[in-house]
Amino acid sequence: MVLGFAAGGYFDEEGSAAEYICLPSDPNLGATLSDNNYGSIYGSEYETNCFHSGGGLWNNDVPCAVCRSTTASHALMIAAKNQCYDGWFTEYVGELMGGNHQQKAASSFVCVDKNPEKIFGGEANRDGKLFYSIKTFCGSLKCPPYQNNRLLPCVVCSRCYKKKVLKYHLLLYIS
Repeated sequence: MVLGFAAGGYFDEEGSAAEYICLPSDPNLGATLSDNNYGSIYGSEYETNCFHSGGGLWNNDVPCAVCRSTTASHALMIAAKNQCYDGWFTEYVGELMGGNHQQKAASSFVCVDKNPEKIFGGEANRDGKLFYSIKTFCGSLKCPPYQNNRLLPCVVCSRCYKKKVLKYHLLLYIS
């Protein structure tokens, strides 16, 4: 398992990378770059207080872990569910998060654990790659079964198929 810091491109830069990634807490760094042709990476912050486990997340930095499963041959995140289907193992249950629809940078949907953690000393508002709660909009999204302006739960599930060789799968755990 690798423990570290959630990171990504800056929230309001058009050319920003879409994915959230987990940077290790013990990095190996390259040379200093002094020209103006570069991509960028920033730490991540929560931009929500919507979690049922308590507030106090706004502007806090986001920890993460990358785990390798030696038993699961498949893992997936299921949005709008809070439990796995029969035959699947629950890794964790959380809330669907991603970027803000009014900001320029692309983002991805990620499942943040329902009991999120924060980085000690990471309360400063420096923005970077931001995590926002995701809400539903009826129209092209069928309502019912969905309802307008609702948060979505999510669950990360794994499954092992009986094979001679098991594949390794990386799970990005945003705590």
